[in-house]
Amino acid sequence: MARPDTARQSITGHSAPAMPTIRPARLRLSHTAICFVILIVAVVFGVAMGAVALPPWGVFTELLGHIPGIHIHSGLTEVQSAIVTQIRFPRVILGVLVGMLLAICGAAYQGVFRNPLADPYLLGSASGAGLGATFAIAGGWGGALTPIAAFVGSLVAVALTYLLGATGMRSGTATLILAGVAVTSFLTAIQTFVVQQNSDSLKQVYSWILGKLSTTGWSEVLMILPYAVVSVGILLAYRRVLDVMALGDEEASALGMHPARARILLIVAASLGTAAAVSVSGLIGFVGIIVPHLVRLICGHSYRSIIPLSALVGGALLVIADIAARMLLAPAEIPIGVVTAFLGAPFFLILLRTSRR
Repeated sequence: MARPDTARQSITGHSAPAMPTIRPARLRLSHTAICFVILIVAVVFGVAMGAVALPPWGVFTELLGHIPGIHIHSGLTEVQSAIVTQIRFPRVILGVLVGMLLAICGAAYQGVFRNPLADPYLLGSASGAGLGATFAIAGGWGGALTPIAAFVGSLVAVALTYLLGATGMRSGTATLILAGVAVTSFLTAIQTFVVQQNSDSLKQVYSWILGKLSTTGWSEVLMILPYAVVSVGILLAYRRVLDVMALGDEEASALGMHPARARILLIVAASLGTAAAVSVSGLIGFVGIIVPHLVRLICGHSYRSIIPLSALVGGALLVIADIAARMLLAPAEIPIGVVTAFLGAPFFLILLRTSRR
């Protein structure tokens, strides 16, 4: 199996844009533990903060008490306990799943396309998923069929971006991104047309476009959970393959790997994850590009670390963004896509400027 350092040398040798080297990968167990603690803290405060403030320690012990085999009294009243388990915890878990999927899929796209600026939104994957979900909502086929329609749209969009913007796998960053922007604009135009032709669903789709994490219980969590398990499972299992693919197709083939087959499987898995997230949360941008790069700054460039840590950090980031969306203008709620755009747009401009160097 190729070492990450060797992979970076080969990336540079094949003219693909090199990721900025900040620090070599080490102490991955410590990184994992820290990211896991951050995620747990974000979950506890995500449940505790809201119109009715709850004590964080009481929330933590309440959640702990629902783990089989652990018997602990949280001190919360019956009403507070109901708020935790039936209203806020499902929303926070939905945020964790969506953030996890967007971040891990963004990391996978960056590895597959060997492009540090690739993410579900810049490649058109999210817009394709959005168009598929819009067709499902406007056609009255919502609910369980929405993720499937979003998945089909996501795959078509990524295929279009690749066909328009790539020649082999050595296309420049600008070409691929411009193709993604063009595909995104085209699909968004179709989506707008569909929405205008279905005025009855206009409000529902418009609210969804801005991004949201509203849930009436566990139904949305249970709806995307199977897709999330499949997508995350494949991407975690193939994280070492992404390191090998960074060497280039010829070197990967020499090591006994079938790069085209692996690439298709990874794109399908990442598109499935993106579609699942978009189908329940709408368009929440920049998570897929912010999180993998933050993880690279912490633990280096090996996808063996980037993929699992992106999942943890992505989940925590979206829960924190959701807290901001609920609290900044309370009792009004800001669309969470607006919050991530405020964070992500400056980050993307800095990243774009760094890549050009």
